[in-house]
Amino acid sequence: MNVGVFLSAADLGEEYTAPAKEFGRLLGEGGHTLVWGGSEAGLMKVVADAVQEAGGRLVGVSVEFLHQLARANADEMVVARDLAHRKAELLARSDAIVIMVGGTGTLDEATEILELKKHGMHRKPVVLLNSGGFYDGLEQQLRRMESDGFLPLPLDELVHFASDGAAALAYLGEQE
Repeated sequence: MNVGVFLSAADLGEEYTAPAKEFGRLLGEGGHTLVWGGSEAGLMKVVADAVQEAGGRLVGVSVEFLHQLARANADEMVVARDLAHRKAELLARSDAIVIMVGGTGTLDEATEILELKKHGMHRKPVVLLNSGGFYDGLEQQLRRMESDGFLPLPLDELVHFASDGAAALAYLGEQE
């Protein structure tokens, strides 16, 4: 399975690097391909290192203004012209999406993926990997949107919340 992963390129502490390493290891051991932002920095590097060390493939989608940070030894690297093109390429090359911890860029990617799914533009499973409760607030907000009638389909059909990488991959395995 080609698993598109959206996450931060920031260098962060063990609270966030440990779950990224674990998820990457599980992806690689499962024979999956990581489709990610292609960066050789921060959590993007951490997850890619773990996938590669465990025998998985890497398909990166970098962007022109960040191409100097692209991982040199990825199995495949695409350089998109801008962030919108990058998001579209990541989605197109993925069978499923996992959203890990990140900042405003990751949040932008997450909401676009969910909006596209809401409108039937894709039917790929989407998982929010809620490491250390990072997305508790977002889950609460999405549940409020659902209960107040802002979502045209049940939240559980839009996104699945997983507390760790094993739970995320178990859910994706059920969707195949």
